[in-house]
Amino acid sequence: MAHEVTLITGDGTGPELAASAKKCVDATGVAINWDEQEAGVDVMERTGTPLPDGVMESVRRTRCALKAPITTPVGTGFRSINVHLRQALGLYACIRPCKQYEGVRSFFSHLPVDLVIVRENTEDLYAGIEFEAGHPETAELIDFIDTHSKSNKVKTGKEETGISIKAISRTGTERIVRCAFEYARDNGRKKVTSVHKANILKFSDGLFLEVSRQVAAEFPDIEFEDRIVDNMCMQLAQKPELYDVLVLPNLYGDILSDLAAGIVGGLGVAPGANIGPEGAVFEATHGSAPKYKGLNKVNPTALILSGMLMLRHLGETEAADRLEGAVAKVIAEGKDVTYDLKADRDDPTAVGTQEMADAICAAM
Repeated sequence: MAHEVTLITGDGTGPELAASAKKCVDATGVAINWDEQEAGVDVMERTGTPLPDGVMESVRRTRCALKAPITTPVGTGFRSINVHLRQALGLYACIRPCKQYEGVRSFFSHLPVDLVIVRENTEDLYAGIEFEAGHPETAELIDFIDTHSKSNKVKTGKEETGISIKAISRTGTERIVRCAFEYARDNGRKKVTSVHKANILKFSDGLFLEVSRQVAAEFPDIEFEDRIVDNMCMQLAQKPELYDVLVLPNLYGDILSDLAAGIVGGLGVAPGANIGPEGAVFEATHGSAPKYKGLNKVNPTALILSGMLMLRHLGETEAADRLEGAVAKVIAEGKDVTYDLKADRDDPTAVGTQEMADAICAAM
């Protein structure tokens, strides 16, 4: 019986990457009925919205989507479509494997780095509870801050201070930490590290650490430890091979997932999964790279590997293994790869996005 999957083609280089990933997933032989949907800057120019109603309707129906990159304006413009999808669909767990593949250049190529970032997706500063400078509500909050501040040396300015609220709940923390431990157990992982800033943020990150310890006690077969987030960054830069599964609040998870991706060669090889009780959305962790739109140049690996994660989610483990093996083989051979995977980025033998996808299909 065919799986129903929404394919969100994105903008910028998104449609090219979506076509490549779809081709590779189909080449595994798994039967999928794709419902292609547009979202992002390109469709906004035609419809007035970057996220047409049909996209949400499709994902709610199929409960599974493969999403190509979508542009997020910086500072102005519409809110992140990625964040909206996670929150609207209750996709509370972001899982981002960062694995060293032979043939991918990095300073850690000699180490067996195989990290998994498990990031809480719906709380923390990404809840979007913000108050702009000069707003009456901001002024009231500033009065509260000034009254309760532990330091009298610096007073905030009501007309020049913006405020964002960081919220960490016991319920949200418990489900993401439990997700990390269950992932570790299901995938033969040995250790979970809870990452926080509880030495400073005692009632938000302190709660995250407290609940992490409580959940860890339910999984005696999995080693548990915790790290302060700034120290965790140093640890990853020094000895990433010592870590396995990291579980983090939203903001730290976003930052450290890019750091971990850099350790294994960059966002071009970093897939991602967003999972909740009502469905899942699989996506590359990189952006839409609009300057390369239509050039058939960008690396399709991250979205293809996201398709691999999707196949695992759908229970198609053997097909997922074959797809990952084919990706690893093509990269290791180094012949039919995009320019960023060549030893010399100006190597004239570099192939395009679609040609690399074709090579991966052939390797299966």
